[in-house]
Amino acid sequence: LPSYEMLPAEVSMEEMSRSTAVMLEEPPSPPPRDHLVWSLFTTLYGNFCCLGFLAFFFSVKARDRKVLGDNSGALSYGSTAKCLNITALVINIIIVIIVVTVVA
Repeated sequence: LPSYEMLPAEVSMEEMSRSTAVMLEEPPSPPPRDHLVWSLFTTLYGNFCCLGFLAFFFSVKARDRKVLGDNSGALSYGSTAKCLNITALVINIIIVIIVVTVVA
């Protein structure tokens, strides 16, 4: 805390300014998402051509960057993990539709 100084004897409180300056900070932005749980499920249940494993790898890298405070790196790795998860999900849905169609 700053130390307080006594007012000189020739200055009274009535002569002092009555305004107060308040410094406002920007609210902190939410941390970027790492999609770790989604990547884990993609790795365990829909790991077509190792896309789930790659998504999990990028999710872990995003979490490491987030812990270090590098939000731009975490955002980049998290975005890559999200794209890999979406790609693996779409491919798995197409495979399930093909298998159901062939069996039926």
